[in-house]
Amino acid sequence: MSPKLIFIVLGLLLFSSCSSNTYDDVQENDNEQTPELVTYQEVRPILNSACVQCHSNPPQNGAPMSLETFENARDAVLTRGLLNSISIPDGDPGLMPLGGPRLPQNTIDLIFQWEEDGLLNN
Repeated sequence: MSPKLIFIVLGLLLFSSCSSNTYDDVQENDNEQTPELVTYQEVRPILNSACVQCHSNPPQNGAPMSLETFENARDAVLTRGLLNSISIPDGDPGLMPLGGPRLPQNTIDLIFQWEEDGLLNN
């Protein structure tokens, strides 16, 4: 095999091995248990993966607020309808993340549990 062909094959392998995180990556494993008290530390990876692309600082694509910090996320749950927005049925208007698909139910449940547990930071 020529050195040029080896370089091309290695380059393709390198680029194909790269991945980006999606909110599918933060789904709970069926073998994992939900923490006794859900804190922002469990919710943050979900928001970073599924929301912050638009809900950044400054917000992009018409998003009304940032979800990059604990305070932003807590405010979104308390006053901005975050729980309603992620609970809309798949394909219905207003579903977040914008354009869907809907977050997995176990992920939505974890965010609801965070709210029920008092929106704890850590």
